[in-house]
Amino acid sequence: MRYTDIAIIGGGLAGSTAAAMLGRADISTVLIDPHESYPADFRVEKLSGQAQLGRFSRTGIAESVLRRATFAGENWIARFGRLLDKAPSRQFNILYDSLVNAIRDEIPASVDRICAKAVAVETSEERQRIALSNDETISARLVVLANGLNVGLRHQLGIAPKVISACHSISIGFDIVPVGRPTFAFPALTYFSERPSDRIPYISLFPIGTRMRANLFVYRGFNDPWLRELRRAPAETLDAALPRLKRTTGPFEIAGELKIRPVDLYVNDAGHRPGVVLVGDAFATSCPVAGTGCDKVFTDVERLCNVHIPQWLASDGMDADKVAAFYADPVKRDCDQWAAAKAFDFRSVSIATSPYWTAQRWARFLAWSSQGLLRRLGGAFHWEPNFLGHSSSSSSSSSSSSRSSSSPSSASLP
Repeated sequence: MRYTDIAIIGGGLAGSTAAAMLGRADISTVLIDPHESYPADFRVEKLSGQAQLGRFSRTGIAESVLRRATFAGENWIARFGRLLDKAPSRQFNILYDSLVNAIRDEIPASVDRICAKAVAVETSEERQRIALSNDETISARLVVLANGLNVGLRHQLGIAPKVISACHSISIGFDIVPVGRPTFAFPALTYFSERPSDRIPYISLFPIGTRMRANLFVYRGFNDPWLRELRRAPAETLDAALPRLKRTTGPFEIAGELKIRPVDLYVNDAGHRPGVVLVGDAFATSCPVAGTGCDKVFTDVERLCNVHIPQWLASDGMDADKVAAFYADPVKRDCDQWAAAKAFDFRSVSIATSPYWTAQRWARFLAWSSQGLLRRLGGAFHWEPNFLGHSSSSSSSSSSSSRSSSSPSSASLP
C-alpha cells in the first residue's frame, strides 16, 4: 500500500492543475490517470478575457503554460454579414490535450504519477482507500475526484447528479481553410447568429498554430435532423444557417473531421461524504456557449489547493464538515451561480422570441456597432456592454469575484 496526503483521481484540466499546485506547495500528492500523455479530446480550445486569465494566473502556472498557446490580440465582431468591431483581446488558443499536457509538464517530480485507473474508493473520516487497475492500493487522507464526466466512482460512493438541463447545448469543432488566398484577413472572429430560429448563438473562429479553428455552438437535441445534415454536408448546412458569414470571412472550406459534443448541465450533491471532494465537471458541468468552464475549474482548484487543503491538513481527520467548507466557499459559490445563470441567460438571448429578448439582441447589435464606430474614430471612451443588465468600463481591474464580465474575444459574451 502506498501512503499519501492527497490522491487526485483524473488527470484532465482540473486534476493536473491541482497536482501542479499541490506539488509546488510540497504537499504529498499522487496523481492517478490511465493516460501517460493526455489524449486528443474536444473540449476547451481557448482561454481569454481578463477575468478568466486572472483566475488561471492565481494557480501559479499560467505564464509558462500559455507560452504553448497561439496568441490573438484582436477579435473581430460581426453579425448579418457586417463587421461591427475590431476589438482588442487577450486570447490564447490551444487544443485541450495540448493544454493539459502543458500543465502536466508543470507538475513537480515530487508528485507521484500512476498510470492506472481507479476502480474502487472507500472513504472514512480518517483515511481513504483507493484500489487501482494495476492491483496497487493507495491510502490517502483526502481524495480529490477530478475525473470529469466519468460517473462510475461517483455512483459507487452514492453521489447522484441532479440534472438541471439535459442536452443544454452542443459544441461542434472543425478546421476551416481559405479558398483562393493563403490566409484569412481576420486574426480571430466571433460571428453571431442571424435568426433565432437557427438556434445558433454564434460561431467562433481563431488560430491554433497554422490552423484556423472553428467552434460552432447550437441549441438543439442530439437527435435533431439538422445535426445529421451537418455531418453529411457540413459546408452546405453551415451556409444555410449563416448565409452572410462569408461576407466577413471570405470563401472557405471545412477541412477534416467534425467533433460534436453535447452538454448536460448537472450538479452533484457531495457535501455529505467525508474524505472526498469533487472539482470541475466531476462536481458540476457548465455550458461551453457561455465560456465559463475554465473559470469554474480554475476557481475550484485555486480555492481547494490554496485555501482549504492546507487548513484541513493542519488538523487530524477529514470529516464531512471539513469537506463541506469547500462547497460553501463564497468565491466558489459565487462562480458556480454566475456560470449557471449565464448558461440560461445566453440561451434565452440567442433563441427566445419574446419582446424582451428580441430587444436584448438588437441592443447587443447596436452596442457593438457603436463601440466599433467609436474605436474607428479614435474616441477615448470605450465601453464593454453586458446585455444581461450591467455595464462595465474596460479599465476595470480583475478581482476574485466571478461576476466580472468577459471579453468578446472569449466564448463567454454577455
